[in-house]
Amino acid sequence: MELLEQRILQNGQVRPGNILKVDSFLNHQLDIELLDAIGAEFYRLFGDAGVTRILTIEASGIAIACMAARYFKVPVVFAKKAKSKNIDGAVYISSVHSYTYGRDYDITLAARFLSKDDRVLILDDFLANGKAVNGLLDICAQAGAAVAGIGICIEKGFQPGGDALRAAGYRLESLAIVDSMSDDSLTFRAQ
Repeated sequence: MELLEQRILQNGQVRPGNILKVDSFLNHQLDIELLDAIGAEFYRLFGDAGVTRILTIEASGIAIACMAARYFKVPVVFAKKAKSKNIDGAVYISSVHSYTYGRDYDITLAARFLSKDDRVLILDDFLANGKAVNGLLDICAQAGAAVAGIGICIEKGFQPGGDALRAAGYRLESLAIVDSMSDDSLTFRAQ
């Protein structure tokens, strides 16, 4: 998605440890017009997939998922990073390792929000090693829900997550794939 790639080049910051900081428009301060275009693009890519739910992890994926859901006209559900006292009844739990934060945590989703009758579109802001997406895939498996596809705003193509998901047979669409990063440059994969 050329619009997203241009914003990354204009406002993104490369940090040590293969960190791409896009907090001025995507995952801290939000550019609503850009997010709306992202939502429309995910609908263009997956509108024919019979999606009944959009699934993400709090917090960075929520805005992206909500903007996409406007086009799909389906609910958004998100896995919480900690089980809170207000989640009651049966839950799905999966363990996830955060590349950015360098730690493991459990994600939790109330079972009443996802079932075997659902066709799920998983959306998130980044894909690097695939740990967050694998946690969401595990939750879908626990629910017996079908995965209609995986949509990622920014994939780090030089890390193994995307290749592993594609090799496993998942329909993965990334709007911008960064093939390489250094202190002063980014290279995007031609799509």
